[in-house]
Amino acid sequence: MAIDVKNISKLKETFANVRKAISHVIVGQEEVVEQILVALLCDGNALLESLPGLGKTLTIKTLSKVLDLKFARIQCTPDLMPSDITGTYVIDDVKGKKVFNFQKGPIFANMILVDEINRATPKTQSALLEAMQEKQVTTGNETFQLDKPFFVLATQNPIDQEGTYPLPEAQTDRFLLKIIVNYPPIHDELEIVNRYTGAKQQTAIHPLLKAQSLVLLQTLTKQVPIADDLKNKVVTLVNKTRTNPEFIEFGASPRASIGLIMAAKAHALLSGRKFVSAKDIEDMALPVLRHRIVLSFKAQKEGMTPDDVIKALL
Repeated sequence: MAIDVKNISKLKETFANVRKAISHVIVGQEEVVEQILVALLCDGNALLESLPGLGKTLTIKTLSKVLDLKFARIQCTPDLMPSDITGTYVIDDVKGKKVFNFQKGPIFANMILVDEINRATPKTQSALLEAMQEKQVTTGNETFQLDKPFFVLATQNPIDQEGTYPLPEAQTDRFLLKIIVNYPPIHDELEIVNRYTGAKQQTAIHPLLKAQSLVLLQTLTKQVPIADDLKNKVVTLVNKTRTNPEFIEFGASPRASIGLIMAAKAHALLSGRKFVSAKDIEDMALPVLRHRIVLSFKAQKEGMTPDDVIKALL
């Protein structure tokens, strides 16, 4: 199905309004916001990594309001149990009889913020896997479908690692993107200080899209065409991560190829284009691949990061 040019122009305007609404609360971080929107359009999950105090939680919460999505926050701690996330059966008294009813946990929302996911135990982390991949929760003998759209946006702190449980590679692969949130430049930080230390009231956030509209946009994202030579470019790039033992010990799986093509389609749509360009692939290669490769000892010894290796492959 061809994508109408008028629809593209309207979509570009809609996303511009979404970014503008978010900018009333979040100063700067345009690239972070764009990458989160890419994950949402791809019906994918995202892992946000940064030092404390850089607005990860506030960004996600603001976005849920702009998109009119049901929001839930899960604060991970070592004593968090899987049932605290998925829900549990409770005994109710109905007309004098004891019956088991399922009490839904916070996972039953549209946008789930899993704060400091690496502070939860592996057993609790794995409770998220089924929800992230299958969009469902199984408790006992029953399976409950989650509402659409459904996203897990998890955060983790790269420092203060004592008492944490790093995500295994098999689980990080479930995240479409790994988004790095950096310190703001001085002019942005000055605006943050002025905005949050003055007497001026914060701008109210009003919904600009509905949940059902986002589901339709996800369908539209899949329809964005991509040329065969660009598909080959993506598959070749991912294959290079498996044939470079000097710097990469373990490369990316075919899930990375699928993810990069989908992310490039979403990036094109956000840019107001009805086709994928080489720049879309280059812009999305880092967030799609950086958490899917394991560097060799030599690369780590030389102080290289996954981003350095991916840029070299590009």
